[in-house]
Amino acid sequence: MSIPPAEIGPGEFYPVVGVGPHPKPWPTGDQYDPELLENGDRRNVLDKYRYWSVAAIVADLNTKRHPLRVAIENWQHDLNIGSIVRTANAFNVSSVHIVGKRDWNRRGAMVTDKYLTVIHHPTVSDFKAWCDEHKIAIIGIDNVDVSTPIESADFPRECVLFLGQEGAGMSEEAVAVCEQVLAISQYGSTRSMNASAAGAIAMYAWAMQHLPK
Repeated sequence: MSIPPAEIGPGEFYPVVGVGPHPKPWPTGDQYDPELLENGDRRNVLDKYRYWSVAAIVADLNTKRHPLRVAIENWQHDLNIGSIVRTANAFNVSSVHIVGKRDWNRRGAMVTDKYLTVIHHPTVSDFKAWCDEHKIAIIGIDNVDVSTPIESADFPRECVLFLGQEGAGMSEEAVAVCEQVLAISQYGSTRSMNASAAGAIAMYAWAMQHLPK
C-alpha cells in the first residue's frame, strides 16, 4: 500500500518515501518486522527489503558482500564521511574503516551504516597492521606527486580504497602505507574534487573491473 504524497503548501506536494501499513493477512517469515508491517516502512531500502528487520537485511547482504573495502581518514570530523559510507553501502562493500577519531558525522550516511561493518582504527599504523593481517592491498585515492591515473589502473580484486579528508587530502603517513595511489583526471580549474565524489568514482572504477556488467 503506497503512502500518498504529503502536502507542504497550497497545491504543493512531496512524495513520502516507502510504503504504508501492510494489508492483512501479513506475510510470514522471520525476516519480517511486525512493527513495520503494522505501521509502514518508510526507510530508503530496496523493494525486496520492505518490511524486513535491519538484522534480516544485514544477514542477506552478508551472503553477497563484495571484496572491496573503503577507508577514510577522520582527524577533523569530516562531513563527507557519511556520504562516503552511503555510497559504500550502495556497492555492498565488505567493510568501512574509520581511521583516526572514533566519532564521525553520520548525518550524510542516512542510517546506511546500520547495514555495514564499520571498523575503527585509532592510527594509520593500526589500520596498516589490520590490512597486513588480512592480506588486503591498500589503494590510496588522491592527486599527489606519486599518484598514477585511475583510468589506467588495475585494481586488485580484494583491496581497500583509502581516502583522505576533504581539503587536506591524504596525510603523508596514509600515502606511505599505500601500495599505489590513484588520481582521478580533472579537466577544469579546481585542484581537487569533493572527497565523497572521489570515493564514489573510485568505487565505480573498481566495480567496472570486478563486478558483472
